[in-house]
Parts: sequence; structure tokens; C-alpha cells
Amino acid sequence: MRVFKKTNFNFIKHRKVAYIISCVLLVSGLVSLFTRGLNYGIDFKGGSEVVIGFNKPVDVGAVRAILTSAGVNGSVKQYGKDSAVLLRTDFHGETTNLKALITNALASRLQGNPAQILSIQAVGPSIASDMKFSAIKALVAAMIGILLYVSIRFEFKFAAAGVVAIFHDVLTVLGLFSLLGGIFDFMPLEVDQSIIAAFLTIAGYSITDTVVVYDRIRERVRGQKPADYERIFNESMNQTLSRTIITSGTVMISVLVLFFFAGPAIRGFAFAMFAGILIGTYSSIFVAAPLVFDMHKRANSAIKLRGA
Repeated sequence: MRVFKKTNFNFIKHRKVAYIISCVLLVSGLVSLFTRGLNYGIDFKGGSEVVIGFNKPVDVGAVRAILTSAGVNGSVKQYGKDSAVLLRTDFHGETTNLKALITNALASRLQGNPAQILSIQAVGPSIASDMKFSAIKALVAAMIGILLYVSIRFEFKFAAAGVVAIFHDVLTVLGLFSLLGGIFDFMPLEVDQSIIAAFLTIAGYSITDTVVVYDRIRERVRGQKPADYERIFNESMNQTLSRTIITSGTVMISVLVLFFFAGPAIRGFAFAMFAGILIGTYSSIFVAAPLVFDMHKRANSAIKLRGA
């Protein structure tokens, strides 16, 4: 099935506009990262996360006030439905003590609406620090592995542009998490281990999509004159456009189903995947391939100058 048949978009001609769009997204995200930072989950900052269920709908503000008066400070938000709340606190004691403190406080103040601890997770500060460092190592190792893979399969120009595109995708999604983190109650966008898994998946998806475009360009550019490169690059990207749209579209439909129906626990992961696939598809066409074209163009210009 082909969504676009015989397209003739001049991607190379408009690459500088795409570069500007990418720079705006990256700069705004990086500014937010340095000013607002990220909304870390308990995996990376430590603390406790408690899901509390009630028999009847409950007012989140009332629960927050009761817990604060009992000495349990933190954020309290609705969790999926009106009869459940999510508590995130810096409490680092025994989980049994925290559970008893919450249960007793709610039982004495909300006698007509019994509360039950549905789940509780606790991570110590040292473990959280180790998890954060391990996540960074995993991302760096993935980038190095991808660079080596593409360098072996293609020439270094392709590999360098591919890795730039991956950094573009991951940093843009990370910037979105910083810009939007904590704004929406239904989607706190916390950075935890599941989000790191999403970033690694985004990197793999992005380079897979990029390699398809690279393969077509490499097949057609061999033995051709530099003057024909712009036409060859455009034709190659148009020929792979249908495959790219279909693949990305089907994956995004699955991710949207997760976002709307899988519950709040996985919503951040689904958002990261959706944004990453969308941006990764864009970067394969408007960042990775055009960068290779510009590298070829500069290399040919340098050869001409040396010959002159």
C-alpha cells in the first residue's frame, strides 16, 4: 500500500527552513532544561510514591490537607479516577511507618469514606543516584553503538549525520518534558526508568528510519556527478516517503491507544514514544539526509578549490 504515489517534494531546497525549526525547538528545550529542569520520578530523586484508593469520590485538596497536618508533605494528585489519588513524598523512612501514618490520618478525618493503600514504592537517595548514573551510561553507550554501526555500514558522513539526528530527537523530546512537566495533572511527565527506555527506543527507531533513506541515497548516488546530487537526494527521499509515513503512522496509532486507555502509570512513556516517533520521522527527512547532502556539497567545493 502506498500513501503517497509519485511525490515530487523538494526537501533539499527547504532544508534551511527545517534547520531553523529544529534550532528553535532545541534552543527552547535547552533553555527550559537549564532554567526549569526536569520533573524527576522517585526512580531518580528518591522518596516514596503511594496510590490511595477510596470507596467513594474524594476531594484531592481535602486529602492533601489531612496528610500535611499529619506530617506527610508532598504532592497529591488525582490518579485515573475520582476515587483514587497519587501521593509523592520525600519520606525516606520505613514504608510500613508511612503506610500506618497515612492510613491512621485518613481514617480519623474521613470516616465516611474508607481509604486503602493500593500500592507503595520507595527509593532511597543513594539508589536513585545510582539509577540516574546508569541511565546516562545506557544512553551514551547506545549512541556510541549506533555511531559504530552506521560507520561500518555507511561512510562516516552518513554516520555523523545520523547521530546528530538522534541527538536532535532525544534532546527535543527531553525539552518537551521540561517545558510541559508538571503542567497537566493527568500527565505529569516525570522522567523515570520507563522514560529512559522510551529514549533508547526512540534512538533505535530514528536510526532505523534514517538507514532506509540512507540506503536509497547510497544506491543512487554512486558514480553520479555532484551536480546531480540534489535531484538524487530528493528522488530518494520521495521514494521512501510512503514507507516512512505508513510505518510511523501505525506505530503512533498503537502509542495513542496506550496514551488514552492504558492508565496514568504509562502515560508519560506513551507521550515520549509518540513525540519521539513524530520528531524522528521529521528528522530522517529534514535533518539526517540534508546534513549528508551539505557535507557532500562542502567536500566537493573543497576539492574544487584545491584543484584550482
